[in-house]
Amino acid sequence: MTSVVPLKSRRPARRVASRTLPRTASAGRRVVVAIGGNASYPPTIKGLAEEQLALMTQAAEHFVRIVQAGYRLVLTHGNGPVVGNILFRMARTASELPPMPMDICVAHSQGGMGYMLQQTLANVLQRHGVDTQVTSIITRVEVAADDPGFSNPTKPVGRFFAKDDAERLAREQGWQFVEDAGRGYRRVVPSPAPLRILDLRTVEALLAGGVIPITVGGGGIPVVRDDDGSYRGVSAVIDKDLSSALLAEDLGAEALVMLTGVDRVALDFGRPTQRPIDRMSAEEAERHLADGQFPPGSMGPKIAAALRYLAGGGKSVIITSLDRAYDALEGRAGTRIVS
Repeated sequence: MTSVVPLKSRRPARRVASRTLPRTASAGRRVVVAIGGNASYPPTIKGLAEEQLALMTQAAEHFVRIVQAGYRLVLTHGNGPVVGNILFRMARTASELPPMPMDICVAHSQGGMGYMLQQTLANVLQRHGVDTQVTSIITRVEVAADDPGFSNPTKPVGRFFAKDDAERLAREQGWQFVEDAGRGYRRVVPSPAPLRILDLRTVEALLAGGVIPITVGGGGIPVVRDDDGSYRGVSAVIDKDLSSALLAEDLGAEALVMLTGVDRVALDFGRPTQRPIDRMSAEEAERHLADGQFPPGSMGPKIAAALRYLAGGGKSVIITSLDRAYDALEGRAGTRIVS
């Protein structure tokens, strides 16, 4: 039988006490924009690099408007489809090449996707006459070794499989799968909560130098701290939205923007009574989340991340589609959640 685990809403992460850096005077216009993994690798493509580069180029055209408006842009991105394919590829070649552990696979996806996003955005900025550099950072994120997420895998990664194929892979590889809204079965892996972004100083230095940083790709490379103070990677994939919320909080960002497939959050989504939301308070968002309005397999993790950021002193969260990102920042689109 296919091993299936339920997708649960993300809980607020435990924080490591002490801030790494003080908020600077220039932090007021900073915005963290989180790009979903499916934005650059939707299930409709074959997986060719040319396809991903074309999609990222389209995305970059929207980010240019944000930069031109004077915002200090920080980009993050998901990696679920890509890291899952890396893991699947290694399973298929394990008899010939030694497979790499999951934390290194996250690093592979972070570097590859970061490079493509860096190159496409830099090219688009140049075409628009914007003299701004872009760079991607291989970013580590600390998690707790005893996080309950390690014993309850919930993070979907990789492609969709038919039920028979999922059951075969579950037997052969010991993987766990979950059925995803009638679209097929996806592998799920541990997803511990982020505690601290270890490379935050690098992000701050790049921002101070006028560079657009691409960071915490795929939620960041998950590492735990041992008793001697050293770090080691662990087998997990951190939720990108939670890491983005932590990053936005630490940077003192003016807004956290989470891009998804719809231009606004809606209540009763998919029902005849569906109604979009332009603005809601953190209290309202928490109540709707508890009432089941935002399922864990879709909008739930984003709402949980929004609540985390606002609870940490954040000002505003915006949830919208890629093509409305700039308009949403200017208050003309999207759903805005405030404390």
